[in-house]
This record gives sequence, structure tokens and C-alpha cells, in this order.
Amino acid sequence: MTAAQLSRAGTRRGRRFRGRAWRETASFYAFIAPWLAGFVLLSVVPLVFGFVISLTNYDGLNLDSVRFLGFQNYQRALRDAEALFGLSRTGFFTAFYVPLVLLLALILAGLLNHDVRGRGAFRTLFYLPYVIPIGAAAWVWRLVADGNYGLLNALLNLLRPGTAVQWLANYATQVLVAFVVWTSVGGAMVILLAGLQGIPRELREAALIDGATPLRSFFAITIPLLTPVLFFQFVMSLIKALQAMVEPMLLIPQPMGFNVLPPQDNRLYMTFVYFEIFTKARFGYGTALLWILFLLVLALTLIVFATSRFWVHYEVE
Repeated sequence: MTAAQLSRAGTRRGRRFRGRAWRETASFYAFIAPWLAGFVLLSVVPLVFGFVISLTNYDGLNLDSVRFLGFQNYQRALRDAEALFGLSRTGFFTAFYVPLVLLLALILAGLLNHDVRGRGAFRTLFYLPYVIPIGAAAWVWRLVADGNYGLLNALLNLLRPGTAVQWLANYATQVLVAFVVWTSVGGAMVILLAGLQGIPRELREAALIDGATPLRSFFAITIPLLTPVLFFQFVMSLIKALQAMVEPMLLIPQPMGFNVLPPQDNRLYMTFVYFEIFTKARFGYGTALLWILFLLVLALTLIVFATSRFWVHYEVE
């Protein structure tokens, strides 16, 4: 074959290769086009629109009176005593909720990781509160903790007649933490249980043969190998706690309604944002509050990721 023929053959192969590469590229973008369109329309555009709204005095209805304020809404939020109070209550709630969820989920996962009779039934029972609709779960808790005809007071009356504790008002934070932990621990338990089942049994058996106690084996082998799963669950629980809004509004002592403020101790940051936007029609200011929360969640998540290299251990390392 002459040089000219080799050159033409190479040119034809190059054209076929470029044509095939172009078709593969076109097919790739055609397949991801629905997701890409949804991401742009449902994520990028609302984010940009929300940030623009946060720079105005928009009230959700009247476009004629919209006025550009710059970063005045953000400056106002940093001086707003109610917003700062809601942020402090959210921090207090998070400080109790996250450790309790991780601890209880780890205990339940450890118990259910053993081969005991009825393990499947117990897994279902522990996981069930996680899948119950939040409204139904809150109604059950209101029936239990109601100060007038609640089941908890009825049980206490058996021991001490005349007891009528207003749990939803006087112990609002404790009831809220218990309720959110009850509805969340099942999901965290399943994730940690999957992590425990991924740890080779041979490692624990070798440690026991070498003379390590079960407690020593748990802290020296199980916990280090479980830290990637604990890290994931910690981040997810942290984000959930900082965004809590529906739960305190469903546990108000008065009849349920989204126009009634929760007790003072349960006025978390997101409940304050909700009333600013939907009750007081301050869309611009409320959106600025949401962006501040987003930046706070992002900062805390980045801090957790930065510190993870000191306590999260991966098998590939």
C-alpha cells in the first residue's frame, strides 16, 4: 500500500473516530438534558431569584412598590434581637439533638447487629417512627404531652393524684428534642447498622483472641472503622437540626395552626423566618435571613469536613 493510500485510510479512520466521538457526546448531553434542565430551572434560577429578592423590600404581592435596598436586609438581620434569639435557640436545640441521635442510633444499631430472636421485628419497630408522616406523629405526641388530658399526666396521676404538668408550655424544648429524636433515630440507626455490618467480623474475633475485652474491641476497632458513617450521619443531623421549622410549630400548646407562634423556648430561627415571610409579608427580609442560614450551614459543614481528617479513618488510607 502506497503512502497516499495509507494517508487516505488514516484520514477515513480519523473521520469515523471523530464522528463516533461526536455521537457519543451528543447522546450523553441528550440523556442528561432533562436533569440539567430541572437543575437549572428548579435550583439555579430560584437561587439567583432569591438572592435578588433579598436585596429588595419585596412583600410577595406588589411589584410596583419594590425598591432596591442593597445589603440593608442583611445588616438589619444582624441587629434583629428576635433573629439572634431564634439563632441561639436553634444552637441550643442542635447541641442536644445531634449527640442524642448519634448515641441512641449507635446503641440501637449495636444491639440489632447481634443475631437475636425477633431482630427483624425490632428493626421495624425502631424504624417505624422515621416513616410516619410528621403531622400524624406530632398529633400523637400532643395527645401524650397535653397538659389537660394527656397520657403522660394520666400516668403521673396514678402515682401522684392532681398532677397536671403543662409539658408543651413549661417543658417545650425538652418535648421538642424528644419528639425530633424519636422521629429521626430510626433512619440514623439503619445507616449505622449498615456500617456495622460492613466491618469484618474477623477483626473483632482476632482482637478477642489477643485478649481484648469486648469494650476495648468496640472502641479500638468498631468505632474507628465506623467513623466514615458517623461522619456522614453527623453532617446530616447537623443540617437537619439547623433547618428545623415544622416540628416546633406542630407542638404548640394551642390548637394547631401555622399562624400561631410556638412557646418562647421553641421559637427557632426557621420559625422566625416563616412568620417574617408568610405572616408579615416581608419576603425580601425573610429571604436575606435564609441566605444567612445557608452561609452558616455551609461554614459549619466546611469546618466539620476540615476537622474530619483528624478523626475519620478510611480503609484505603
